[in-house]
Amino acid sequence: MAEQPSHELELVGRNSGMPLGEAVFRSLCQALRVGIYRPGDRLREEEVAQRLQVSRTPVREALGRLLAKGFVEPASGRGLVVRSLGTAEVLELYAMREILEGAAARLAAQHASRSEVDGLVDLENAFEARADDPAEMARLNRAFHEMIFRSARNRYLDSALQELQDGIALLGATTFSIGGRPSTAAEEHRALIEAIAARDADRAESLARAHIREALRSRLKLLQDR
Repeated sequence: MAEQPSHELELVGRNSGMPLGEAVFRSLCQALRVGIYRPGDRLREEEVAQRLQVSRTPVREALGRLLAKGFVEPASGRGLVVRSLGTAEVLELYAMREILEGAAARLAAQHASRSEVDGLVDLENAFEARADDPAEMARLNRAFHEMIFRSARNRYLDSALQELQDGIALLGATTFSIGGRPSTAAEEHRALIEAIAARDADRAESLARAHIREALRSRLKLLQDR
């Protein structure tokens, strides 16, 4: 596993007046979500400080928070390493994801605007057009689900879902690398969009929960094969 991820790491809220420790923490959480840092990658104070162009003190604070949340663990030698989740943790994560994403879909069916539904359609079309690129499909899938979260119009649910996204970042390889999963996920997305557009809250929640259960089946297959 490479120790130096190739993507750009940027400071969230630069020049916004946000405390640097908070900005670095948010930056690292975002980096986990989008795959800049992956399970097994090392996080070193000096390297992170250089990439974000900050001193080591806010980086030390942010890494301490990541350690306390269980996103990283001490590595042999210096630094920390991004954790990989065990099977029990994966099951717990997906159990909560099913509940929360089901609730988000239900609320989205009640509150989503026409433009948000159109946005879901656009994201799904882009998702299907990139069936040969699992990493890009994963990025578009995150955007798809985040639009549903926003459409739910519930700040407390959104906060819980954002916290969950950090845990999802520790899962590693995308399930869209499994044969057949991209096409079945696309079908599930299309059905979910139809339910949201029709304001069918019961069906939207049921479909969202089934979608997450299918994602879990693919995730467990990846765990078995690794």
